[in-house]
Amino acid sequence: MHELTIEDVGTFEVEEGTRLVRAIEEAGVDIGHRCGGHSQCTTCRVTFQDGEPDVMTEAEHEKLADIDQLGEIRLACQVVVDRDMTVAPLMTVSDQGWDDAGPDPAITVEPEPEWHPIESLEIEEDGE
Repeated sequence: MHELTIEDVGTFEVEEGTRLVRAIEEAGVDIGHRCGGHSQCTTCRVTFQDGEPDVMTEAEHEKLADIDQLGEIRLACQVVVDRDMTVAPLMTVSDQGWDDAGPDPAITVEPEPEWHPIESLEIEEDGE
C-alpha cells in the first residue's frame, strides 16, 4: 500500500499498481477522463509535488509532446501508483462544468503501455 496525497483533499491508502486516475476518483475527486483513460484527451492531467514516477508510457510522451506540456504535467491515466505520491488534479467535472468525467478507465493502463525512463525520453527529444 502507498499513500496518495491529493492537494486540498487529503491522504489516502492506495494499493500498489492502481492507475492514478482511478485512485484519484476513488478518493472522491471528480477528475476528468473524457477519453476513458486512453491518453487522448489530457483531461486527467495532474502535477506532482512529490513522488513522480521516473517512467512514462510512449502514449503519454507522444501526447504531452503534441501539446507542448512535457515536463509540466502528467496524465493520471498513464501513471501507476508504485510509491507514495502527492498530486494536484488540474481538471475536474465540477471545475469544467461537464455532465460527467467520461467513460470509466480500465483497471490496467491503455493503450498497451510501452514504459520508458523519462531521462531516456528527454535525451531522445534533445537528440531529434
